[in-house]
Amino acid sequence: MEKKLAIEGGSKAKTVESKNVSKYGIEELMELIKLWGIKPGLEASLQKQVEEAWTGESPHLFRYYHPDGDSMTRRFEIECSKFFDVPYTLAVNSCTSALIAALVAAGAGPGTEVIVPSHTFFASASAIVVAKAIPVIAEIDDSHTIDPVDVEKKITKYTKGIIVVHMKGLPCDMDAIMEIAKKHNLFVIEDVAQAAGGTYKGRRLGTIGDIGCFSLDHYKVIASGEGGIMTFKDEWLYTRAQSYHDTAACWRPNRYERERKEGELFAGENYRMSELQSAVAYAQIKKLGNIVENLKNNYKKIVSNLKLPEGVRTIKDNDSDGGCRYVLGLLWQDHQLAEAAKKALEAEGIWGSTHDTSVRDWHVYKYWEHILEKKTATKEGCPYTCPYYKGKIQDYSSDMCPKTLDYLSRSLFIGISPAFTEQECNQIAEGINKVAEVLVERKKKNLPLLNF
Repeated sequence: MEKKLAIEGGSKAKTVESKNVSKYGIEELMELIKLWGIKPGLEASLQKQVEEAWTGESPHLFRYYHPDGDSMTRRFEIECSKFFDVPYTLAVNSCTSALIAALVAAGAGPGTEVIVPSHTFFASASAIVVAKAIPVIAEIDDSHTIDPVDVEKKITKYTKGIIVVHMKGLPCDMDAIMEIAKKHNLFVIEDVAQAAGGTYKGRRLGTIGDIGCFSLDHYKVIASGEGGIMTFKDEWLYTRAQSYHDTAACWRPNRYERERKEGELFAGENYRMSELQSAVAYAQIKKLGNIVENLKNNYKKIVSNLKLPEGVRTIKDNDSDGGCRYVLGLLWQDHQLAEAAKKALEAEGIWGSTHDTSVRDWHVYKYWEHILEKKTATKEGCPYTCPYYKGKIQDYSSDMCPKTLDYLSRSLFIGISPAFTEQECNQIAEGINKVAEVLVERKKKNLPLLNF
């Protein structure tokens, strides 16, 4: 006799329903809490309190398809849009990912060139190669940011855009850059990894060019351990960046719908930010305004008390009221003075860093052998050998940017904290004045710079 199907009125095969088990529980939460540090002996009692307070509801740690529609990542993006005063913000898993997605969204690719400064972390240049374009390395000027004069010299008919980097929180000369970009019809991507919250003539860095790319790495102004932000004024660039950052198209109203406009869908990567990163970033973005304001105030307190002799000066400033002032840059007469000043200031209790260009540092172009030697993951050598590229093969060399090497060799950067008191600021200025006066005088008299 034929068995009767349940769909046709027969008995169900499975009638037992197991209890729903939370995907994430107290154990995972406690591991996160431990990251913040717990006094010895209190872990067990804290866990008990958490267990008593827990509703048993498992968190949803994927930004899309949130059961109650309240994604922490989306909340973070909305908060960023408010802070930076832009209509579109996209959270990603790193600033490197942001740069790659920005380049692809803006149309960089086979057959194109993108100009990048010689002083930036290697990822700024690497992203160009990943996007299948050719990096063209430009000098910095004495502001330690990209030199607009050299940028214009490097433009060819194959140039598609410019990556500017607000290095060490210092704003680039965005008026000059944007004028050049408009003249040559180029996109501008702002790498704001080291300058989140800073400004240029009243506008937030990352909102002046076409796309802003920010880092939330542990060592940046605000952080979520890892992570990044992209800012946009143009909806179409935002749409294309979304496509590249999530090739599964979870971001679309109907992810499986056909392309709504040519250029919307293409193969990309998975650069999504998780809800865990977003929770930390959401708290951090609310602090950014105060952090930057305190940095600027402390910077001004120190600079206003400086009395520097001839032989040392503060570096060129593209906007004395702007930037994100977590360092004070000093440019010395020569490398020896800069290095001696660093050691002398440390003895005074003042932390500083120099750029000894004889030491390998991936923030200095001469050590980007990945690019200088046109290294690629496969033997074909793309994008340098790409048949679509009709320009002159780049003649990279370790001495191709002499101005950059000179400025870096003579620079000294003093760290500034938003937590500095007025007394600390005064003491830092006093220490800089003291060291500068003694060392410059010894230099004039041809005496040993340091005696110890």
